[in-house]
Amino acid sequence: MGKILVVAGLVAAGVGALLMLGVPLGRLPGDVVYRRGNVTWYAPIGTSLLLSVALTLMLVWWRR
Repeated sequence: MGKILVVAGLVAAGVGALLMLGVPLGRLPGDVVYRRGNVTWYAPIGTSLLLSVALTLMLVWWRR
């Protein structure tokens, strides 16, 4: 449980650092935004795929 919390904290700190540097997480190609009238629907598909691949690679590396 301790390792998971450390990894989660490092990931959160890394994402925060990337956002502070201006990396456009949440506005990547593949992210869908639908606006019509007073309704806005947002589906971060591209961001989700990128984070999934990054976390998978990190966890595979961590287990070896």
